[in-house]
Amino acid sequence: MNEVLAVAIGGALGSVLRYWASTGVYGLFGRGFPYGTLVVNVTGCFAMGILFVLLVERMSDNTVLRAGILIGVLGGYTTFSSFSIETFNLIEQGAVLKAAANMATSLLVCLGATWLGVILARQL
Repeated sequence: MNEVLAVAIGGALGSVLRYWASTGVYGLFGRGFPYGTLVVNVTGCFAMGILFVLLVERMSDNTVLRAGILIGVLGGYTTFSSFSIETFNLIEQGAVLKAAANMATSLLVCLGATWLGVILARQL
């Protein structure tokens, strides 16, 4: 039950962090491209890489902390559901090249951010 509570609290925190981050990015760059979602996904993947190493590979016995952060905070923070609907909307609007750019950039940069996070965390 402690893990469930940790996920719930972490999810609420992650959702608020996502709102602040994406709103801030959209305020800077506008809404012509899903920049806010892209930034949240990249930073979330980077954090996942680092925190996976720290919480799973190095501190595997603390299941409450691991669940609260990896599932709760990062699950609430990362926005692949938003990514999906925004990409779908671009396609519906006929902006197929923007949709393809969003998909390719999200995939490549998020995987790269995850890899970088793992590499950096393993150096600690």
